[in-house]
Amino acid sequence: MSTTFAVLAMDPLTGARRGRLRTPHGEVDTPAFMPVGTQGTVKAMTPEELRELGTQILLGNTYHLYLRPGVEIIHRAGGLHQFMHWEGPILTDSGGFQVYSLQALRQVTEEGVTFQSHLDGSTHLFTPESVIAAQELLGADLIMCLDDVPGYPCSPKRAKEAMWRSLAWAERCRAAHRREDQALFGIVQGAFDRDLRLTSVARLVELDFPGYAIGGLSVGEPKAITWEVLAYTASALPADRPRYLMGVGWPEDIVHAVRLGVDLFDCVLPTRLGRTGTALTSQGRLNLRQAQYAEDLTPLDPACDCYTCRYYTRAYVRHLVKANEILGVRLLTYHNLAFYQRLMHRLQQHLEAGTFAEFAAQFPVPE
Repeated sequence: MSTTFAVLAMDPLTGARRGRLRTPHGEVDTPAFMPVGTQGTVKAMTPEELRELGTQILLGNTYHLYLRPGVEIIHRAGGLHQFMHWEGPILTDSGGFQVYSLQALRQVTEEGVTFQSHLDGSTHLFTPESVIAAQELLGADLIMCLDDVPGYPCSPKRAKEAMWRSLAWAERCRAAHRREDQALFGIVQGAFDRDLRLTSVARLVELDFPGYAIGGLSVGEPKAITWEVLAYTASALPADRPRYLMGVGWPEDIVHAVRLGVDLFDCVLPTRLGRTGTALTSQGRLNLRQAQYAEDLTPLDPACDCYTCRYYTRAYVRHLVKANEILGVRLLTYHNLAFYQRLMHRLQQHLEAGTFAEFAAQFPVPE
């Protein structure tokens, strides 16, 4: 079965879309948030708990799974779905961003990226062909091209070099890809240059990818630049293909990106905040390490009906966090992921009902 995408509703004032992505492992209602399962697991969560929250799709990472435990082992186990006991759709990132973040441990050439493992210092080479081969062994439903991420700030020379290299690698990825049950996404690059971004879009569209990711944002640039680049990039992409904004994930960021026509999101924020004692709520962010919550016997969020909020108080969760109890991390992570999935469901509902603009107005454009 191939992957298909349909736009079911659109907000006439903003261009926000309500869609449905069909994959070999199930459907994904969009706009959708993908919890990050970098190592083949969403930190502190079981697959059953993720399903309880309404999660439809997860993200895995080729770089990390390639280094440990190895893509061949996962393939022998029946692929990533079976290995991690997740029956729904999975998207795997190529590892381009992780290699970018290694900085001094990598060398980029036209052939690919040579890098040292952050685990043991061993040397490896990622090429467009090897990254596709690894993702075919993993067996995810949605897979990504290898791209060159230029970062911020970025000189005109570096931006141009990275954009053209990413395009050349996209062509090689397209040629190397064999599995018809996987949808390969092209990744738009071009740093913060409008002409480069639109050239990247045009060339990728010529390659006719079944979906497109917008990369190279949220790498340290001011939010105003993020939104400017996203607006003209997303609007230039084909209306009948899913659009994935990589690594952008504060709730208010997601709402604004949906305004601009984005369908898919991922971010480590809900799980990372859970590990640091922070809850996302309808009343704002709560840092449960603060003393003011020591005797607070109300739920984390009175407007939330997740497992954590039904049975536990702020005082109890704070106690667990201060005592470094694992349950505290699990309860906060569960709640934060519930917050995200509830937000996505409400966005879908308002897009269907034609009330998206009014709902989104509650979330000012992040600055």
